Amino acid sequence: MVRPYELILKKRTGHELTTDEIEQWIQGVTDGSFTDAQSAALLMAILFRGMSDRETAALTLAMARSGRQVDLSSLPGIKVDKHSSGGVGDKTTLVVAPLVAAAGAPVAKLSGRALGHTGGTLDKLESIPGLRVELSLSEFLDVVREVGVAVASAGVDLAPADKKLYALRDATATVDSVPLIAASIMSKKLAGGADAFVLDVKVGEGAFLTREEDALALARTCVAVAHEAGRQAVAYLTSMDQPLGVAVGNALEVREAIETLQGGGPADLRELVLVLGAEMVRLAGVEADEGKARSLLERLLDSGEAAARFQRMIAAQGGDPEVVENPDLLPRAEVRLPVEAPRAGYVQAIATRELGLASMALGAGRDRPGAPIDLAVGLEVVRKVGERVEAGEPLAWIHARSEAQAEGIRARVAAAFRLGEAPVEPPPLIRQRVASGT
Repeated sequence: MVRPYELILKKRTGHELTTDEIEQWIQGVTDGSFTDAQSAALLMAILFRGMSDRETAALTLAMARSGRQVDLSSLPGIKVDKHSSGGVGDKTTLVVAPLVAAAGAPVAKLSGRALGHTGGTLDKLESIPGLRVELSLSEFLDVVREVGVAVASAGVDLAPADKKLYALRDATATVDSVPLIAASIMSKKLAGGADAFVLDVKVGEGAFLTREEDALALARTCVAVAHEAGRQAVAYLTSMDQPLGVAVGNALEVREAIETLQGGGPADLRELVLVLGAEMVRLAGVEADEGKARSLLERLLDSGEAAARFQRMIAAQGGDPEVVENPDLLPRAEVRLPVEAPRAGYVQAIATRELGLASMALGAGRDRPGAPIDLAVGLEVVRKVGERVEAGEPLAWIHARSEAQAEGIRARVAAAFRLGEAPVEPPPLIRQRVASGT
């Protein structure tokens, strides 16, 4: 049995840890034989010294094996999963999962809840009356087998070592280590049992990673780890310098996702869904040609077939499928208050994180695990970067429970928009594609 002191010293002095040493550490994290102080010291050494792709892959696999591993082998076809690193207004999963399933690729997705300024897929889905995200494994597999798609809670027993290490990282300022972030993401993905992954790595003012070089390093590491584990993965760096789409807030985002599934919705959301969805369809072996895959997905959106698949998923998970035909069944806030432009000009920049925090202040997000949230409240961001606005026209709409609540964040929302005389180009939605070997 390796001594914790030796591991810490070895990494602190810049040497690589063996696979066996990493496995012993994660076993110690899981069973408590490594103290929090020892693991915290090793995490700090990793932060400063880094990890090779081999070390990161070994760490990821050890964390994935620290708890339950989902076996999807009973489901036909190549199972493909999609992961986002988190962004403001990012409701992509709600659209792309049923869309890809309608194209013939099974999607068995385990998701998480909101924490901080970004939203969680499970909270958004729970806006739908009756829908259950806490499914047993057999229920989860039955829904995928019957409908082709299910989105459910990952559960506490999936990669439990990651949960322990993340709490330590949060307490010791070691969160922003690329190998540790990659291992955290990919351990849960590998434990979830999918054969291939499409990763949406957000970068920009409203993302957890604001610098492109950091996001690129994370994307490359995640793809390399998947390759080391014998899985396929492709990552995209996508912009979070403004909210994705218009809606920010749980029920509001579900409504916008439904619009997009019915062939409408904001142009940026539709474009991101088509890019990520075409990659998922390609990895699943449904359609090898990217152009043909995109055309297939466009047809499924415009024909209503993707929306019908979402209805089937909702019904199979106990929800009311009528919300697709009548989104007014979703929770609605009592007050809708405009945030008006103080003068004419062009939107030159948006403080996206501030809008996420403002939505969170309304009650749409949580600042600690388990805190209650309000599914009805949020924002509509109706002016994007590069667009012209006249004095008095709305920049955004606040959806709140009371006038006082809306007025309380009105100035904060207004201050998130920077107006100027000169027109500017909007930030590119897709920044880079990262595949194995790139």
